[in-house]
Amino acid sequence: MADFRYVICDVFTDRPLEGNPLAVFTDARGIPDALLLPLAREMHLSETVFCYPARGTGHVRIRIFTPRHELPFAGHPVLGAAFVLAAPLQLPEIVLETGGGPVPVRIERDGPRIVFGRMVQPIPKVEPVPDPAPLLRALGIARAALPVELYDNGPRHVYVALGSEAEVAALEPDFSALARLYPRATTNCFAGAGSRWKTRAFAPGSGTQEDPATGSAAGPLACHLARHGRIPFGEEIEIRQGAEIHRPSVLFARVDGDAAAITRVEVGGSAVTVARGEFRLPD
Repeated sequence: MADFRYVICDVFTDRPLEGNPLAVFTDARGIPDALLLPLAREMHLSETVFCYPARGTGHVRIRIFTPRHELPFAGHPVLGAAFVLAAPLQLPEIVLETGGGPVPVRIERDGPRIVFGRMVQPIPKVEPVPDPAPLLRALGIARAALPVELYDNGPRHVYVALGSEAEVAALEPDFSALARLYPRATTNCFAGAGSRWKTRAFAPGSGTQEDPATGSAAGPLACHLARHGRIPFGEEIEIRQGAEIHRPSVLFARVDGDAAAITRVEVGGSAVTVARGEFRLPD
């Protein structure tokens, strides 16, 4: 029998059973490639991480799977894996090699316990959504409060601004229509003001109708808000997500640069380990 051990942590929260759960297979060297996607399906979480020895200058190489496909980069898997892997290493920063390049995560501790992490995310590419009308119909809304745009930092994210947080909370999307429109992208609907924002993320095409905390979307959301004058460049915002599916999450994001050129994107949050286990499968 082959033993494949994993850790489950809840990410973008400091409270167990909240945030976005993540499975981390801390040593995937013995897992055949053909089993990675079936294991991710078996975990039935929005993402599962498989860890390997580094190939370059990073500390660990990771691969990230949804229940349907592999991702080059994703936020809550990177942050959760950093918490799990950095705990015994006592490093001030851990660099994870992803399919989208190396991602450094700066670690903050209270004594030996990790309490917070900040990752430097890939700078996203931006493109307009030329005809947002089908998307707005799928969301059940008449108009967006800002231009509807798509950001690509490995995963692809579409951003739709609503007029109030109450409108965001009341959304009841047509998930079948969203999956047809964006089979490999997440639709992010948000509202707020100043340093506090509320968002909901829908990714039925990736096997997750609503995501509790979308780290890869937090950085581009800050970019979107700064580019359209809703927040200043260089100031951190707090993003609340997941309340509607009973997994409240808190994410922090900051973008440096200006409207002409974004120079740095940071996303931070907490995580807590809640379970450990193993798969015992025939060789």
